[in-house]
Amino acid sequence: MGSFKERWNITSDWQVVVILVVFAVTGSTSALIAKPILALFGITKESISLWFFYPLYIVMIFPVYQVLLVSFGFLFGQFKFFWAFEKKMLRSMKLGFIADFFEK
Repeated sequence: MGSFKERWNITSDWQVVVILVVFAVTGSTSALIAKPILALFGITKESISLWFFYPLYIVMIFPVYQVLLVSFGFLFGQFKFFWAFEKKMLRSMKLGFIADFFEK
């Protein structure tokens, strides 16, 4: 846990545990929520080819994950860490303008 604490600049072992739980919950939840969101748009396994459905499903997971990560981070009391993590992730993907929009 020491390397996590150094890399992420956090202070306690408890904070490391909470952060790892948030990552786990966010990943699982985003995968569960993406299918109903696609279904709202009429996109299901039965309505289109699986060759199109699964790439769309994977693409849908990405924005859902981003929103849930910050939301769960807030609920678990780690908003500051996850907002900084989100901004770093967006900037590394050349999508920093999104983070900049919310900074103003």
